[in-house]
Amino acid sequence: MARFEVSNDYLQRFLVDLLNTQSPTGDTEYGIGFIESELMGLGVTTERTKKGALIAHLEGLRSTAPRALTAHVDTLGFMVKEIKPNGRLKLKALNGINWPTTESEGVTISTAGGRQIRGSIVLENGAAHVNKEAGTKPRNADTLEVRLDERTTKAEETRFLGISVGDFVNLDPRTEISESGFIRSRFLDDKACVACLLAAIEGIQKSGLTPVQKTTILFSNFEEVGHGGMDSLPSDLAEMVVLDMACIGEGQSGTEYNCSICLADSSGPYSKNLSDKLRGLAFHRGIELIPDIYPYYGSDGSAYWRSGGGAEVALIGPGVDTSHGYERTHIEALRDTAQLIAEYLIEE
Repeated sequence: MARFEVSNDYLQRFLVDLLNTQSPTGDTEYGIGFIESELMGLGVTTERTKKGALIAHLEGLRSTAPRALTAHVDTLGFMVKEIKPNGRLKLKALNGINWPTTESEGVTISTAGGRQIRGSIVLENGAAHVNKEAGTKPRNADTLEVRLDERTTKAEETRFLGISVGDFVNLDPRTEISESGFIRSRFLDDKACVACLLAAIEGIQKSGLTPVQKTTILFSNFEEVGHGGMDSLPSDLAEMVVLDMACIGEGQSGTEYNCSICLADSSGPYSKNLSDKLRGLAFHRGIELIPDIYPYYGSDGSAYWRSGGGAEVALIGPGVDTSHGYERTHIEALRDTAQLIAEYLIEE
């Protein structure tokens, strides 16, 4: 059985606050700063990397086989690609956006001058009473646009607001927690895992325990575009556990109620020895850990290996439904993930 309890209240509070903190790939200062502040409150030493990621250091009983954990704070989002003649905005997706799920979503444009301007994503010429194809037209980068909540009908008027090409555009997370334990929100990938990791650290500290090995934690900020996983990690690592959302869908084994372990993804298999170690640990501590394979998936572990990293790598995370859309998970999956992280940290 588990050796101590992870706080659901702490986990949920931190997760909701983080979900409501903007951190699209390329503009993650707010998210990184929020995590940094929380770790300082827990007495954990941190430092920033040159790329803007956050490194945390946990002292261990030994340093004979150093470990690392990583989760990413960067999310999907957009940049302004073009200011259209009608004053509306054409967008560039920051990787992986499922375009149809963004229609009617609220957004905030962060200008270079510091303004936060609201708007929403709509279909161009989208009035059903005007355009008979409004219900059938494809939803993609060419047909969706940002309608600003400002008085603008010309490109010049939009530029006068301070908006320019390259400004970041943030989707509303729309976070809700139900009495039945479901959490639905954008960006559970991967802020759910960041919250699980912080809850595990908080739980260990409350129990007066120390990680068995010196551990480096990387909160990466470029995972969604494929180059977050090697940033400033030590060269002498023996093991690295990647924390990222588990895929839910047809042909998958995982559920929203469980922590899953990814044994292979589009980049190939993860380390069998470390994966077996985590599976055995979960079994002995009464945590149901679901083995799975993700066909269209890559992680910071893949990036770490491609960059020359030599440690064993395994990947775990809570089941998340409708990934890269309006996502959902359950507190049971988050609690089990946090529990397994904590057990791993203190296990020989």
